[in-house]
Amino acid sequence: MPSDVRRKLTTILAADAEGYSRLMATDEVRGVGALRSARSIFARLIDRHDGRIANTAGDGLIADFPSVVEAVQCAVEIQNELSGTDGDSNALQFRIGIHLGDVILDGDDLLGEGVNLAARLQSMAPPGGILISRPVYDQVHAKLAIGFDYVGERRPKNFSQDVSVYSVTSRANVARVSPRVRVEPAPDPGGPPPGAAQLETPENGPRYYAKRLGLLWGGLVAIDILSGAGFWAHYPGIVMLGILGWLTAPPDGWRGIGVWTSRAIVVTGALALMNLATWDGTLWVVWPAGALIMLGLWRRMARAAG
Repeated sequence: MPSDVRRKLTTILAADAEGYSRLMATDEVRGVGALRSARSIFARLIDRHDGRIANTAGDGLIADFPSVVEAVQCAVEIQNELSGTDGDSNALQFRIGIHLGDVILDGDDLLGEGVNLAARLQSMAPPGGILISRPVYDQVHAKLAIGFDYVGERRPKNFSQDVSVYSVTSRANVARVSPRVRVEPAPDPGGPPPGAAQLETPENGPRYYAKRLGLLWGGLVAIDILSGAGFWAHYPGIVMLGILGWLTAPPDGWRGIGVWTSRAIVVTGALALMNLATWDGTLWVVWPAGALIMLGLWRRMARAAG
């Protein structure tokens, strides 16, 4: 290694705008104004948390922080502030990835695998979302009053090994760090925990599940027809539809209502269809639906108390 190459261990934050090219294609003046507005938010909050912007190429940026906690706090505050501009037609949404790793210093710029991994995490994140690596999670999960979901083991492009990925699930004001922190338990390295959020990839996206469940249901329909025992295949079909909705719920839920609430709606919908398919004059779906509502209220109160 050349003697003039300098390295350091740091926390890298990579961010990139969603839909910027599309906005520029329709109105360049609006696009430039939106990017300037977003960059001012990034610059102010990164400086507040003792970070440094290393690169601002195009519609993205790379920043580094001496503190892992400050980097995650900064990312959540950035997304909080950007989400407050949703009513602004010029507003941009950003994807953010954070990694703790070794980097090479090239003047004020940062290079190396650590930067590349942060950028890959950013590219996998949903618009308005934050993905972090396992080293970041290990440092912050017991120190911040926010939630984390284990996304799973992912193989970033051009990387030879899988990495453990987590999503930041709460947009609470992380400046209010409480000693009574609700923390998600660390997952078993052998696999994701029950209910873990999943990134949409060719191996686990909606099309993947829909195709396989569709083939399974098609086989059941064929058996149903050949057996001549009366049409019953719609019952497992309704169950499979509920399973598909459950498995494909995004990490942040649908339209910001939360992943648990999204899945509760899916379950209630599937039960309602089953109730109609087996209608005998009794609307029994109200009982499990009521139980899900009570469980949701209990979760909300427990979260507020804890």
